[in-house]
Amino acid sequence: MSTQDDRSAEERTTTVMVVDDHPMWRDAVARDLSESGFEVVATAGDGPQAVRRAKAVTPDVLVLDLNLPGMPGVQVCKELVGDLPGLRVLVLSASGEHADVLEAVKSGATGYLLKSASTQELTEAVRSTAAGDPVFTPGLAGLVLGEYRRLASDPAPVAADEPGAPRLTERETEVLRLVAKGLSYKQIAERLVISHRTVQNHVQNTLGKLQLHNRVELVRYAIERGLDDV
Repeated sequence: MSTQDDRSAEERTTTVMVVDDHPMWRDAVARDLSESGFEVVATAGDGPQAVRRAKAVTPDVLVLDLNLPGMPGVQVCKELVGDLPGLRVLVLSASGEHADVLEAVKSGATGYLLKSASTQELTEAVRSTAAGDPVFTPGLAGLVLGEYRRLASDPAPVAADEPGAPRLTERETEVLRLVAKGLSYKQIAERLVISHRTVQNHVQNTLGKLQLHNRVELVRYAIERGLDDV
């Protein structure tokens, strides 16, 4: 694939779905994102509706409130990330409580933004989330990295060191090491002098080989094996 092909793939309009139980807020966020160049393919006002519609339209990014009637946002996130491997979830919540942030991350959210964020911060966060890069309201990133490390002390979800376990290529291991160090896909691409799209492909291949579902599990796997210290 040429650089031009990579660029055209990355410039494809990002599809977004907005989930919030307050109609005026939901409509305002959808409008702001549409005006910023995203394609808002659906909205939803409760948990069950969010799950149904997301599975029907398969957006690139789900902008999700946590406090939803019918089903909590974290459960919506967990169910959809498990069923839609390519989905990225950006939580947009009024709560900055550490417990809520950590629960969202463990359920598979790529990022967490407070509703006090500006429209520009929101659009930049959606763009980064679509690229697979973690986005957190300032002050929360360190908390999340600490949680990654705590999770790494728990039993591993994948016994990848057993005989017959899938082997990663040298490049996949290199990308995984940089992901574990907290680098964005863009930074990894610049460091390794490869395209952003190639980094995404390596990450997806690694997730598939290790039978992991999201970046949280991938970072946990890397930290367990000390790859972030190399």
